[in-house]
Amino acid sequence: MRSFFSSAPLNRRGFLAAAAAGSMAFLAACTEKSDLAKQAEAGGSKNYIAGDGSVEEYAPENRKDPVTFSSELFDGTTVTEQDILGSVTVMNFWYAACAPCRIEAPHLSELHAEYKDKGVEFYGVNVRDTVGTAVAFERNFKIEYPSFEDRTAKMLLAMTDYVPPQAVPTTLVFDKEGRVSARILGVVEKSTLKALIESVL
Repeated sequence: MRSFFSSAPLNRRGFLAAAAAGSMAFLAACTEKSDLAKQAEAGGSKNYIAGDGSVEEYAPENRKDPVTFSSELFDGTTVTEQDILGSVTVMNFWYAACAPCRIEAPHLSELHAEYKDKGVEFYGVNVRDTVGTAVAFERNFKIEYPSFEDRTAKMLLAMTDYVPPQAVPTTLVFDKEGRVSARILGVVEKSTLKALIESVL
């Protein structure tokens, strides 16, 4: 694993409590609380759990097993891990009121347009919004790829055995075998995500 910056894991119990309370969902990997966990418990008006800008890229020999999941897009289509096999896949966790999500949305839209005919699939995972709110956001930022409706945290939980998202926004990159090859915690930098995509193409 090549780590460009360091990242701190969250407490899974804290995630479940926060999700139940209607707060920002986040996940866990150890018992020691990180700054992100403390931020979630502190609450306040920011309304999101901020990533620390860390980027982790996993060498092929260090990648875990292919992910398994089954979840529904906002249009009702069911997508499973079988649908991403053979393609490089980018999966972005977001919701409309998340300020960092608004910052990165144009970059994701541009990269989707650049790579959609090059064997790269993009999916959003919306952790909070109803379909109307999500569609309005996508229309405003010209997002043309589909999103999962994930208010029950089904997709978030499906990722815990592989690489916890830990923050919103988080962006995961999967190789053609469906394995997590990279994770970005926080706002996507276009050049960084492009490099991560190219490395698995």
